[in-house]
Amino acid sequence: MQKISSAAFPDTKPHYELLDGLRGVAALLVVFYHIFEGFSFAAGGTVITTINHGYLAVDFFFILSGFVIGYAYDDRIGKSMSLPQFFKRRLIRLHPMIVMGAVLGAITYCLQGCVRWDGTQVSLSLVMLSLLCALFFIPAVPGASYDVRGNGEMFPLNGPSWSLFFEYIGNILYALFIHRLPTRVLALLVALLGAGLAGFAILDVSGYGMIGVGWTLDGVNFLGGLLRMLFPFTLGMLLSRGFKPLKIRGAFWICSAILLLLFCVPFIEGNDPICFNGLFEAFCILLVFPVLVWLGASGRTTDKRSTQICKFLGDISFPLYAVHYPVMYLFYAWMIDTGRHTLADTWWVALAVYVGSIVLAYLCLKFYDEPLRKWLGRKI
Repeated sequence: MQKISSAAFPDTKPHYELLDGLRGVAALLVVFYHIFEGFSFAAGGTVITTINHGYLAVDFFFILSGFVIGYAYDDRIGKSMSLPQFFKRRLIRLHPMIVMGAVLGAITYCLQGCVRWDGTQVSLSLVMLSLLCALFFIPAVPGASYDVRGNGEMFPLNGPSWSLFFEYIGNILYALFIHRLPTRVLALLVALLGAGLAGFAILDVSGYGMIGVGWTLDGVNFLGGLLRMLFPFTLGMLLSRGFKPLKIRGAFWICSAILLLLFCVPFIEGNDPICFNGLFEAFCILLVFPVLVWLGASGRTTDKRSTQICKFLGDISFPLYAVHYPVMYLFYAWMIDTGRHTLADTWWVALAVYVGSIVLAYLCLKFYDEPLRKWLGRKI
């Protein structure tokens, strides 16, 4: 979930505005998904409705990330750019908002009274320990004292940080050896990883009936999270190496509509002889998402307004993803306390949470992320 260039390190390569816009659309849909996830959570774990497959946005983010990293760095890393320079760029691009998400998570947890979901009280010292681990991106082991929410999340103060943890792993692997792979070898690696991911989803290895894994270190989640990151990440890099634009009009709206439709497909029942929901997920990740990235990279904005829209969506996409979930924790706790867990009962609060998350992301972007990255770019 990153832009091809940063303010601190201007690049000369052409910019894929539509991919920025699509990343923003996916981030907006993630927030929408988490609101409906809250209805399910507050109701005691019923099936998520309306935007059932919104968690697939993470897999879409990973393929976008692989595409733009391969495009931006394949011909420079190890040549005009050293490994330390690459890692500095990635840290400056990603870590400020990771820190902000963790800090906001600690604040909202304290506002909730420092209480786990089961009602047990947590000391402030454990909250600070959890925050310290989050700042240095040290994941929590399920059941550890600093798993302050008690859900087994890798990052209990800001759950979605798990995907950024795997993003870091992907960046490290890319810098150390993936960028060195000849295209044919990379294609073979992608094929093997794709087969592994498809098998994981279709055979329902996690037992969840879905591929929504990676958020915890429990069971097969770490393996599943690695597959969810590595396949789309390397596939995006492979696409960037062989990319040739198609002639297409309205690519942004076409791709946005397809994403919305895919995410709104209801949960598909059936697990014999295969997991049919996993088959749908594999279809999206292995086939549809690469096509959407190709179409998005092929399209171009045609006027100033559409360029501004895509730029705005791209700018807020990462901050929105990084900081919206602490707000969701408050929303979830409010629904549990009041006994309200439907859109009809909470629409006004849900709307405030949705709009407020976007406003919060924009404020973090303009008054924290961009100034800090510029300062770090000058200092480092």
